[in-house]
This record gives sequence, C-alpha cells and structure tokens, in this order.
Amino acid sequence: MKETQTMHRLLVVDDDSDIRGLLAEQLGRAGYAVSTAADGAQMRQALAREHVDLIVLDLNLPREDGLSLCRELRARSSTPVIMLTARAEPIDRVLGLEMGADDYLAKPFEPRELLARIRNVLRRTEALPANLEPLAMRRATFSGWVFDLERRHLVDPAGRVVMLSGAEFRLLRVFVAHANKVLSREQLVALSSGRSYEAQDRAIDLQVSRLRQKLGDAGGSDGLVKTVRNEGYVFASAVELE
Repeated sequence: MKETQTMHRLLVVDDDSDIRGLLAEQLGRAGYAVSTAADGAQMRQALAREHVDLIVLDLNLPREDGLSLCRELRARSSTPVIMLTARAEPIDRVLGLEMGADDYLAKPFEPRELLARIRNVLRRTEALPANLEPLAMRRATFSGWVFDLERRHLVDPAGRVVMLSGAEFRLLRVFVAHANKVLSREQLVALSSGRSYEAQDRAIDLQVSRLRQKLGDAGGSDGLVKTVRNEGYVFASAVELE
C-alpha cells in the first residue's frame, strides 16, 4: 500500500550506488518519486532540472562533503534535508543541524526508520505557519538592526553586515516573527527546522548562544534574546516588519 497521498519528490545524494539503489526502490514502493545523485555536481543538476520536496544527503561525499553542500543549500533554499552519516559522534550531529539539516540518521539504519523520518519532516514542514515563509516578510528592523530576509543580510547599528549560518538565519526569523512572546525549545525547534525536539538535544541552546554572539548579546537584562527560566526564550524588542 502506498504511504503517501500526494506524490512528493525526494532526492537521494550518496556516493554508494548500492545505497542509492536500495533507497530508490524502498522509497518508491512507499509512494515517493525518487531521484538520485552521486555527488554535489549531480545534486545541483537534479535540483536545476526538477522540484524536490526533500533531500536525503550523505555526509561523507567525495570532493564536496555533505556539510558544505547543506550550507550551500541553506543559502538559497528551505528544502528539508535529512543527513546520513557513518559517524555517530554527537558533535557530527550538532554540526549537521547547525548547517541546516532538519534531521540526522547514522548508518547503518533501517529503511523503515528513514521512511518514518521523511514522513515526519515533510508533515512538520508543510504544517509550518505561512507567516514564517521567507517571502511573507521581506525586512525587519529592531533596536537599530536591519534584518533583510530577501538578501539574507543582517546589518548591525553601525552599518556592518553580520554573516549568519542557515540555522541562525531561520532562528532569527522565528524570533522577529514572534517578538515579545515566550517560545519554548519545542516551539523554536519546530518553527525553525520543522523537526521534533528531544529533551536531551541541546542543539537549540547552542544555536541561541551563537545567535546571541552575532547580536553582541550575552543574554542579560539588556540583551535582545532573554532566557525565561523553565519556559524558553523571548526576543525582547520592538520589531517593525515589512
């Protein structure tokens, strides 16, 4: 029985032809249209050729690794990414999520587990509020800062451009869209990445810490991103949206 009601197209990027063939077969049986690529060059060709709803991306690729490709994807696209890797170290998982991956699965894995994660990521991505889509707000200003969402630029009060990672960009977009509202870790993870929050996963706290550094913010009483004990975080600033 097909497990998807609408046909989603997936792109599997892995240099192992056996894995590409296995996943294409298994995911095809589940009702997905599946394209495959062996490296970054083939991935770009596939993305230029057709719309893709989700990318399954291997971390250990030749020439260009999955982290650099994920960073590249996040610079121009919000397409969900599930990263595959033979490495099971927590730091690799954090790096993958920091580069903008929506989920992370260590090899070896059961195809059914990957299928479940694909379904979950697609469901959460499609359920994200429309006002968080990149084109819903083009520009935000707060406390002398200018956040240009179309150019993906953050400009500080002195007029200097501050570079943001994909994860930091999406997190700041959530904060400015929900300014002065306390957001739990669960809400921040769901709204910024479309994935579920796990209590032992502190990646969101690391992302908040790095965003605070970019904002010159130590999280104190005068900071823009404040910690609300036992609840989460709040972006404490008046925000003008365009």
